[in-house]
Amino acid sequence: MEQQITWTDGEGHLRTALWHSGNATAPPRRIVLADDRTKADDAYRMAAEGTAMLWCGDFHNARQLLSALKRRIDRRRRRPPDDAAIAFNQHRQAQTFRAKVLGSLLVQVEEGAVLPLRRSPDVRAACAEAGCPLDRPFACSLTALLGMTGSHEWRRNGVEVPALGGARIHPYYGVFSPVRGEYVDLVARAPLPDACSVRSTAFDIGTGTGVLAAVLARRGVAEVVATDLNPRALACARENVERLGLAAQVRVTEADLFPARRRAALVVCNPPWLPVKPTSMLESAVYDPGGRMLREFLRRLPDHLEPGGEGWLILSDLAEHLGLRTRDDLLVLFAQAGFDVVDRLDVRPRHRKADDTSDPLHAARSREVTSLWRLAVGSS
Repeated sequence: MEQQITWTDGEGHLRTALWHSGNATAPPRRIVLADDRTKADDAYRMAAEGTAMLWCGDFHNARQLLSALKRRIDRRRRRPPDDAAIAFNQHRQAQTFRAKVLGSLLVQVEEGAVLPLRRSPDVRAACAEAGCPLDRPFACSLTALLGMTGSHEWRRNGVEVPALGGARIHPYYGVFSPVRGEYVDLVARAPLPDACSVRSTAFDIGTGTGVLAAVLARRGVAEVVATDLNPRALACARENVERLGLAAQVRVTEADLFPARRRAALVVCNPPWLPVKPTSMLESAVYDPGGRMLREFLRRLPDHLEPGGEGWLILSDLAEHLGLRTRDDLLVLFAQAGFDVVDRLDVRPRHRKADDTSDPLHAARSREVTSLWRLAVGSS
């Protein structure tokens, strides 16, 4: 069902517009007009109280106001407590407040995805790629629009993947970008199971951009079936596979985890790493409520492995450092699903947050290790 926003314009007339949110954010109820005269302190107060502002001024001034709101949010930052679980909960609350305040600055986009503001950029291609309506006007948050334009640049320029010999993966809007290359490197260097020499078939579960499927194909796996449920991810993976010249080896298909009635010598899965409820579409790549996807993957995996085959599970141990799951919890899940651990390959993260002492989760991130667990069905 389409949602709309309503506000009163400068002449006192009631106006409405289609509401667009890539993260399924509910439309704001209270909206006032804002322009170049709006003070940052006033904007921050209104946003914190739940009032959204529809911007009518210069585009660059809107971006400056957004930066001013970020600075005021950062002033609220408190020293994180020593308890990691409490620190994580506080971090989530702070992120929710941040999203609320920054998402309160709105823009209206005219039919054809034209932004009618002074000094505004051309956002037509970005809006089209993000699935915005092009045949009618709509409104969205400025942060959402900036996210679309940023994603457009990611998609155009791509992300270099060393494990693919420096080739680039081009992520779509709403599809998690493989910027954390260490987990890709793990898949590139883990020894393929002996079963691959008998039946060279692999599954890449939750393929996203298709990067892991591409790595497996480049390693010589004859047939790779890459699955996902997100239509954007499926289109993104297909385009990347075509661009890399791997369409003859990699088949991208819509499936809830596993392809129906199929088995493989190798099944690879990089599920969301934190067993927490996501609050946005992009967070779904990181947060898995209660570890639901992880549990379901392990439960169903034995029925999709060839004899002697392996399941490769890629997980960060950040959840353990945050008190969200213990190592014993994970090992119990393996045992309950009937798996033995053949081996574990570890790598330290290389992302900037690992060294950012100002990050509220730095204590946990500084100890984080990403692992590739090689799992095989036990003999008992």
